[in-house]
Amino acid sequence: MAEDGGGWRSAPEVFHEWALIGKDEGMEKGHAAAVEEMLSHALAIASSRGNTFTALDVGCGNGWVVRKMARHPHCSLAVGIDAAPSMIDKAKKLDSENQYHLVDIMQWTTEHSFDLIHSMETMYYLEDPVKGIQRLSEWLKKDGVLVIGVDHYAENAQSLVWPEKVRTRMTTLSESQWIDSFSTAGLSDVKSWRAAPKEGWPGTLVIAGRK
Repeated sequence: MAEDGGGWRSAPEVFHEWALIGKDEGMEKGHAAAVEEMLSHALAIASSRGNTFTALDVGCGNGWVVRKMARHPHCSLAVGIDAAPSMIDKAKKLDSENQYHLVDIMQWTTEHSFDLIHSMETMYYLEDPVKGIQRLSEWLKKDGVLVIGVDHYAENAQSLVWPEKVRTRMTTLSESQWIDSFSTAGLSDVKSWRAAPKEGWPGTLVIAGRK
């Protein structure tokens, strides 16, 4: 994976390095409270019909959310995709029960469709997150739910320095732009909220919608 000009690196390269030095474990701990809120919302919808459901985690890292979704008694299939090789390597070492794929989100094709798609701290690394949301919506079953969480958004002033600090390109959208991306993708019942806020931190911006 080549470095971008001026010392800037792609997000997969950054996360590949982070997994090698164990930073993925810190990410899991730091995101746990927000993800708990996201999954509480999405799992209630996905399991509400009383049947089994299928689930996908986009930007799965070491697979911790895939393993969490797979433990739900109604989950029949849990899949994780990520573009960082060491993240997928670690996910496969930790979990031989579920599926993990090293892929570019915008290039991946799958024979499956999903009742639930989750993504935490991934979509703003895409050059065009709006097209990314459209892509994810295409993998949803009818009435399926998509839920994403982002910490880098226009209203979170402290996150706006992250691209320069990490030397990784990020696409900065406002809350309204994220909401509009769901509507543009044909999703309905779109909701947004700030998950796990605390003193000095406005919370993860969560957007959820149904196909």
